[in-house]
Amino acid sequence: MMMNTIDRSKAAFVAACFAALALLPWLAGSYGVDLVTKIMVYAVFALSLELLVGATGLVCFGQAAFFGIGAYAAVLLSPASEPASLWWLLPACIVAAALYALAVGALSLRTKGVYFIMVTLAFAQMAYYVVHDTPLGGGTDGIYLTMKPVLGTWLDLDGALSLYYLTLVCLVAVFAFLAVLLRSRFGRALAGIRVNEQRMRATGFSTYPYKLAAFTLSGGIAGLAGFLFAVKDGFVNPELMSWHLSGAVLIMIILGGLGHLRGALIGAFAFALLQEFFKSEAIFGAFARHWHLGLGLTIIASVALLPRGLVGLPGQWRERLVGRSRPVAVGTEALNEA
Repeated sequence: MMMNTIDRSKAAFVAACFAALALLPWLAGSYGVDLVTKIMVYAVFALSLELLVGATGLVCFGQAAFFGIGAYAAVLLSPASEPASLWWLLPACIVAAALYALAVGALSLRTKGVYFIMVTLAFAQMAYYVVHDTPLGGGTDGIYLTMKPVLGTWLDLDGALSLYYLTLVCLVAVFAFLAVLLRSRFGRALAGIRVNEQRMRATGFSTYPYKLAAFTLSGGIAGLAGFLFAVKDGFVNPELMSWHLSGAVLIMIILGGLGHLRGALIGAFAFALLQEFFKSEAIFGAFARHWHLGLGLTIIASVALLPRGLVGLPGQWRERLVGRSRPVAVGTEALNEA
C-alpha cells in the first residue's frame, strides 16, 4: 500500500512538471522559451544515458557521438532548396544514430569496466575527427541548416513555439517509453544485469543481447536529441561530438540521481540552470567569465552532500527528521517507565 502511494506521488510529480512545461510559453518570454527548449533537448539526451548508466550499469563516455550523428544527419539529409518532411527526416536521424550505436556496442560490450569506458570514448573521438577533419561535416566551421523541416502544411519548425511543443512531446514520449520499458521483462533483465551480471548468466540469461539492445536504444534516443538540437540552433559543429559533452550529460544524471528517470530530468534542468546562473554578469559581474569554477565547486558540493542526487533529497530530509525525533521518543518512553 505504501509503495503504491509513493509511486502515485512520483507519477503526480512528473505529470505536474510536464503540465508546467506545457503552460510555460504563456508565462515566459522568448528568451525563456528558447532556454527551456534547450534544456528539454538536454533532458532527452540525459534520459538516453540514464538507460545505460542508471538502468543497465554501463558507464558510457561516448554518448555525444550519437547525439552529434543525429544532429549532423538532420543537416546533411535536408535538401537545400526546400524544407524536408519531418515524417522521414526524424526517423532517419534516429536510425542513423542507432546504427552507429549498434556497431559501437557490438564491439565495446565485449569489454568491461574502465576498458568499456575507454573504448566508447575512442569511438566517439573517431566520429568527432571524421566531421572535424573532413569536408563531410564542414570541418571546424560546421554546417548550417538552411531550411527547417515541416510536417505537412500545419507544422513549421521555423517557429519557436512549434519547436518548443515538438520538443516537449518528444520528451514526454521518451520518458513514457522508458518508464514502460523498465517495468517490462526486458527492463527487469537490465536491472538484474546492473546488480549482478554473473548471477544473471547463471540463471540462464544471455546478457550480451540485452546490453546490445539497450545500447542501441540509447543511441537512437540520443540521436533524437541531436536532431532537436540541430533544428533549434540551425547549425552543427564538431563540438557536438566532443568528450566534454559526454562528460556534461554524465554529470547531469549523477546530479539528478542515478537509477531514476526523474533524476535525469531534474539533473538536466539543474545543470543548465546552474550554467545560466554562474554566467550571469548581472549577479557575478566580471567573475561570470570564470563560470566554470563556480559550476564545478557547486557540483562537487552536490556530490558530497547529496550522494543520491537531487531526487534523493526528500528522502534525506525524512531520515534526518526521523533521526532527530527518535532520541526524544526514547527519552520520553524511559521517563514514563520510571
